[in-house]
Amino acid sequence: MKTVRVNLPVNGYNIFIDRDFLSRIGEILSKEVKVKPCRALIITDRNAGGIFGDVVTDSLLRHNFDVRVVSIDPGEGQKTLKTASTFYDACFEHKLDRGSLIVALGGGVIGDISGFVAATFMRGIPFVQVPTTLLAQVDSSVGGKVAVNHPKGKNMIGNFYQPKAVFIDIDTLSTLPKEELIAGLAEVIKYGVIRDRELFEYLENFLPDILHLATSALERIVEASCQIKADIVEKDETEKNLRAVLNYGHTIGHAIESLTHYKEFRHGEAVAIGMLYASQIAIELGMCDNDVFERQLLLIRQLGLSLHSGLRPEDIIRTLYLDKKALDGRLRFILPVSIGEVVISDKVTEEILHRVLHKPL
Repeated sequence: MKTVRVNLPVNGYNIFIDRDFLSRIGEILSKEVKVKPCRALIITDRNAGGIFGDVVTDSLLRHNFDVRVVSIDPGEGQKTLKTASTFYDACFEHKLDRGSLIVALGGGVIGDISGFVAATFMRGIPFVQVPTTLLAQVDSSVGGKVAVNHPKGKNMIGNFYQPKAVFIDIDTLSTLPKEELIAGLAEVIKYGVIRDRELFEYLENFLPDILHLATSALERIVEASCQIKADIVEKDETEKNLRAVLNYGHTIGHAIESLTHYKEFRHGEAVAIGMLYASQIAIELGMCDNDVFERQLLLIRQLGLSLHSGLRPEDIIRTLYLDKKALDGRLRFILPVSIGEVVISDKVTEEILHRVLHKPL
């Protein structure tokens, strides 16, 4: 089992990465995370819960946890205050207290909303992440960003609240529809662009192995992505500055998701489009050469991800100002300088945005 440590001053934790170990979660929680047997609420969706719910439940029961499972339909549209309210009801019904545990079993939506509920119920109770999608394993389960969406913006209602541990079982990826795996790879591309040229080159050279779920390839990209995020979160836990680089591709990506009511694009699909536009903006500003754009474009095309949002540039620009990354009415973009290096910029004008967004990718 591989372990990546997120070293924080107060709430540090381990990311455990292995194969076929969901049945050992109860043991690891008890022995390594030092969580005592308690009431535990597993929050999941009908896809992940139907496949993994019993094995996680049984593992916790064997180690004397008092377990209840609550499940919702899958999809970004579930990440709302209304859904969170149903989970609060379940917390009351299962008589959770501040020594209880919430287990987030599923993809990014489940992780985000479960963490939000854990952060706010009784002003905070412990929770752990058990991500079962690639996107959640490499990104959303790590770092403590928890939130729900609002019709006017994604993740606008939330907090920073760290899990007690993250359990990543690589074997869960074999149950994913190919479209979900591919959407998750957009976030891995992101990590290569912002921080790790070698990871990006690995994607260029071994993409077929990844798509065929070769264990060594999956472990390589998951561990590398988690390590990058851990390093950044350690330096800037609450996104005062450096952590913003993790939003590469997300500024325009979130606008696309919001404008399409979280129904037409998977998160990774929207981020892929956002990364390409961010690269075009960087070229307009003279920050990088066209090769940075072309290499990302080739990978995204190989994945078969969409290059077109179908949205009017004017609507995208209007929505950008509602993004939480905008400060004092100024838009902030994460822009590539080279593969492996990005900068935070508030120099992007509406004129540049109009010019870039009107050009086909």
